[in-house]
Amino acid sequence: MTSGTTTHDITIAGALETLFEHGIPFRFTAYDGSSAGPEDAKVRVHLRNERGLSYILTAPGDLGMARAYVAGDLELEGIHPGDPYELMELAMSRFTLKAPSPAEAVRLLRGLGIRHLVPPPPPPQEHLPRWRRLVEGARHSRTRDAEAIHHHYDVSNRFYELVLGPSMTYTCACYPHAGATLEEAQEFKHDLVARKLGLREGMRLLDVGCGWGGMVLHAAKHYGVRALGVTLSREQATWAQEAIKREGLDHLAEVRHMDYRDVAEGDFDAISSIGLTEHIGIKNYPAYFSFLRDKLVPGGRLLNHCITRPHNRSVSAGAFIDRYIFPDGELTGSGRIITEIQDVGLEVRHEENLREHYALTCRAWARNLAANWDECVAEVGEGTAKVWGLYLSGCSRGFEIDDIQLHQVLAVKLHEDGRSDFPLRPDWLS
Repeated sequence: MTSGTTTHDITIAGALETLFEHGIPFRFTAYDGSSAGPEDAKVRVHLRNERGLSYILTAPGDLGMARAYVAGDLELEGIHPGDPYELMELAMSRFTLKAPSPAEAVRLLRGLGIRHLVPPPPPPQEHLPRWRRLVEGARHSRTRDAEAIHHHYDVSNRFYELVLGPSMTYTCACYPHAGATLEEAQEFKHDLVARKLGLREGMRLLDVGCGWGGMVLHAAKHYGVRALGVTLSREQATWAQEAIKREGLDHLAEVRHMDYRDVAEGDFDAISSIGLTEHIGIKNYPAYFSFLRDKLVPGGRLLNHCITRPHNRSVSAGAFIDRYIFPDGELTGSGRIITEIQDVGLEVRHEENLREHYALTCRAWARNLAANWDECVAEVGEGTAKVWGLYLSGCSRGFEIDDIQLHQVLAVKLHEDGRSDFPLRPDWLS
């Protein structure tokens, strides 16, 4: 049932209803007084003003809705903006949308007002569209990569402390059991990586894309490893170096603000790449894995940990993710990752999919965001905090339904005679 009227007797809610094959699955109300969808629906959405309508009409799909929501023109009722899981669960379900015919589309647009086809300026949280970035600089150049990392990772160290928790680890945790806390799961993940790499006292570890230094700290503290971490985020490097000093690990651990391609040292016994490959660019995989291979001693191991797709086809990340979360980010399947590692001459010894673990991790981060909402908003602004609520809840749902995965791939640089230095049955497999 739809109520309310606008020009030509077309209401906003009525226009929206035409797009759903079996009716709107949530409660929708609009500033023109119209409404649609079940009155008792848990998910309730209200369109506050004409600017919000213009956002939606000029960027159909997730981008327009995100713009209206981040700008405050589209409101959620009864759902916490820090953890809008119910909304994302509904948005990513398999309900059927239908495209109106050209004649119907013209009728709807005229009824809603042609003036709404003038796009408002996007919210300040939005990054440049990909085509503009391509004009302004080569994709995955050093300058552009640094800018993309700055957009996402230099939000605020305090904000990340509130969302990530004490571990300050912004990568998939590994839950040893269903009742484990986020901190226990992040500790277990770091130790799993250490065991896969076969770390021992006196070894040298390079951690590329090291974030706030979680893996570097763990390797130095628990394994006596000399660990070097590098990150393109100045905020991360500053925080990590302070943490290293607090732990009294200056003699073993170091984090530098630099591009991994500028690491001059070599002969590392192990390399961890945890959450960096997503930012490299698929076409750059051969150069990336070749660089890492050349930094290893014979018998040295590489652990590559990254978000993947459940297939190896080329698929866009989507406008919301590209503009608001990971500019220039690219994902592919584990098959492509393994192929590229093998093609540079490394031997792949093990891989595993941790997607359910990442679903749990993102849910934990979203709950932290909701629990610390007021302080998070004070730190970064309500618009940015809303972006993170959508992103974390949407990613959690994506991992749950196998839209995305998380793979760890372990490889070794063989000796000239083919020796791998691997035990017959590694302890991390038990």
